Amino acid sequence: MSLKIRLARGGAKKRPFYRVVVADSRSPRDGRYIEKLGTFDPLKAKDAADRVVLDGEKAKEWLAKGAQPTDRVARLLDAAGLLTREARNNPQKAQPKKKAQERAAAAAEAAAAAE
Repeated sequence: MSLKIRLARGGAKKRPFYRVVVADSRSPRDGRYIEKLGTFDPLKAKDAADRVVLDGEKAKEWLAKGAQPTDRVARLLDAAGLLTREARNNPQKAQPKKKAQERAAAAAEAAAAAE
């Protein structure tokens, strides 16, 4: 059984509120979970003290048992100082796709021919 530390959504429509839970990876997002580790309220200010509430001891125990955090939870744990997360970097993402590169090259040729 692979365990995930992930967010379970609650709250009303367009007013999200999340519980940080440990769950079996096969269970539904808002379904059954093993243990609640804390809460996350994305609508609060980033510097608000109660935006992220985590039980650090429980989180450390589950990480030691092999539970894998999702991307967002890894960010929350990193901010709390419980986990070190590698920064992601994808320099290819900002570059234009193939057709846009072709159009830019054609425009540059046309500008060079006009001069």
